[in-house]
Amino acid sequence: MNYIQVTFSFNTIEEYQQDLLIAELGDIGFNTFEEVDGGFLAFIDLNTFSEDQLKNVLKQFESDFECSYVISEIEAKNWNEEWEKNFEPLIINDQCYVRATFHEAQPAYPYEIVIDPKMAFGTGHHQTTTMMIQYILETDVKDKEILDMGCGTAILAILAAKKGASGLIAIDNDEVCYESSVENAALNGVKNLEAFCGGKEVIPSKEFDIILANINRNILIDQIPVYATALKSGGQIFFSGFYESPDLDMIKATCLPFGIQYVNHKKIGEWVAASFIKD
Repeated sequence: MNYIQVTFSFNTIEEYQQDLLIAELGDIGFNTFEEVDGGFLAFIDLNTFSEDQLKNVLKQFESDFECSYVISEIEAKNWNEEWEKNFEPLIINDQCYVRATFHEAQPAYPYEIVIDPKMAFGTGHHQTTTMMIQYILETDVKDKEILDMGCGTAILAILAAKKGASGLIAIDNDEVCYESSVENAALNGVKNLEAFCGGKEVIPSKEFDIILANINRNILIDQIPVYATALKSGGQIFFSGFYESPDLDMIKATCLPFGIQYVNHKKIGEWVAASFIKD
């Protein structure tokens, strides 16, 4: 399978602006990114690529920064090999150790997660994933039914399983993420995780004690009514993938009519994760 490589170049761009651009590119099918001097490379399946979609994404940022890009077609790479060059193990709150299969185990940590992401998002290194992991570490998930939306590698669901969750549903609209979730669950000995490829339409008709949704503001706002139906009374929901202003207030306002109340939030850099509870 061949890929499209888009080389993005910037005169000046803030880190949070680049993160936001990458998140938007992920929504239209780009699934691997590599930093280079003056910008970054983004990769997408040849059959998925649409330059019109790319232009629409960039149009959203035209008042924020100047950007140029070059499109080229490349042969398939060994994406795991590319990823291994830069991936380092991650320790969160001195409790959770995230590593790849080629790193040594560290049994001293209470929770060790083995992740082979292929081209999928969610190694824990992004601020949003880190904050979601922190919330899970702080939350009693034992014997709870959990929904992980936009699951990426299923790292969040896997941590919840290791903390004693009784049932886990992991959903992502990217086929590679779906496959990665299934494989990573097996790598970690998690047998009670069921993965689905799709969006809100594939959420099973059942109620959950906890919902994890690390996506982006627009998708979260669109899906909150569905989450409200799927979340038990007294259930918790953790959101991430957005900024403090104006995103957090927009999400609070969307949740309020459904009886989903804001509890608190975390912030790393420009990124935010927030905790809510259903009345």
